Amino acid sequence: MNQRKYFGTDGIRGRVGEWPISADFVLRLGRALGVVLGRHRKKSSGRPLVLIGKDTRASGYMFESALEAGLTAAGADVRLFGPMPTPAVAYLTRSLRADAGIVISASHNPHYDNGIKFFSTDGEKLSDEIEAQIEQEVEAPFTTVDSHHLGKVVRVTDAVTRYAEFCKATVPEDFSLAGVKIVLDCAHGATYQVAPKVFAELGADVHVIGDKPDGFNINHDIGSTHPQALQKAVLEQHADIGFAFDGDGDRVQVVDRNGMLGDGDDMLYVLARSWQARGLLKGPVVGTLMSNYGLQQALAGLGVELIRANVGDRFVLQKLKEHSGVLGGETSGHLLCLDRATTGDGIVAALAVLEALRFLGQDMADARQGLTKMPQIMINVRATGAREALNTDAVRQALADTEQALRGRGRVVLRASGTEPLVRVTVEAADEAEVRQMAERLADVVKSASERS
Repeated sequence: MNQRKYFGTDGIRGRVGEWPISADFVLRLGRALGVVLGRHRKKSSGRPLVLIGKDTRASGYMFESALEAGLTAAGADVRLFGPMPTPAVAYLTRSLRADAGIVISASHNPHYDNGIKFFSTDGEKLSDEIEAQIEQEVEAPFTTVDSHHLGKVVRVTDAVTRYAEFCKATVPEDFSLAGVKIVLDCAHGATYQVAPKVFAELGADVHVIGDKPDGFNINHDIGSTHPQALQKAVLEQHADIGFAFDGDGDRVQVVDRNGMLGDGDDMLYVLARSWQARGLLKGPVVGTLMSNYGLQQALAGLGVELIRANVGDRFVLQKLKEHSGVLGGETSGHLLCLDRATTGDGIVAALAVLEALRFLGQDMADARQGLTKMPQIMINVRATGAREALNTDAVRQALADTEQALRGRGRVVLRASGTEPLVRVTVEAADEAEVRQMAERLADVVKSASERS
């Protein structure tokens, strides 16, 4: 992945109008995907079929048109969904037996960013091999197939209903939310139509915020990255629980009846408790380098192992597959429940949490009491040479000393940014003052070493 020119860990993302998030590049990208899919279908009949969904950004219309033109120029058929959550496109790509799915979204970023995400015919992220082929084809001259081989475009009108039915099918038939008051924060994003529909049809008393997108307010002071709006609404509505999604609906945060925020670690703990008691938990739980040490300890108390992957749901998925696991996720609320979905799905994860709480006979405030999070301090060291400093003797020695001091009672992570001259120093332990002191000392060593490198 480090050798990719355009693809990151989650598709291609950037500032709207700046290469490669520009209409001309996305036009070429659509054609490149169509050509690559056509090669892989050369022994079968028919044209490749590609599905396109998007979040609510104004720029989504521009990129939808560009992708549509590029794909049809390559001879691929296109189905347009309009605003749909990322996981909905993953599901519908499988359900409609398409060759690929595309989501136009920059997830939790502001409206002035956008991105292109891809799914394979199995509803999973594209393989490194296919991404490499697409990048190679993007650089090729733009050509158009003969007129009688051009692709056709159809707008799908029942996508929301199809996906809503899928979400409801991930919980038992007799599962009901009757008598439960829920606040949903849809971040003025892709879940604004389907999330209220799903929870209401399961019987909940639903109050919705963040359901009035205007093309520019997506994620603005609302949604999973700004949960204060949800916390306030839960208290004002005297609700039992609240869920905040991000702009494209693959992340979720939870708020309990007391207005207290719960992140991905809290939800993983509750799900692991319930699934283990019901015999549904297979393999270890997979977190990331940023998962709180308290989660690791709490799961160990249940006899459940926590394995850490690199940050990014792509890497969590890889670890789950390696260890035959079914439950994993990130602190950000990007949860993977592989017994019911192939990718992170905020709505499916929220339903799984509600089902787990129903089994445990507790609400969120009580169910997470067994999880005591460690104070976590993260310091960003931004300097030229910061990433290179990780390989110096001084930093290695300081890291080893800190690890030794925390052995068995905490942990330390040094993580270099893949795109910036930045190193993130993270320290966790029970004593917050000690944690801060260790983090600041280690950050100073990294900064000094970067200045000398």
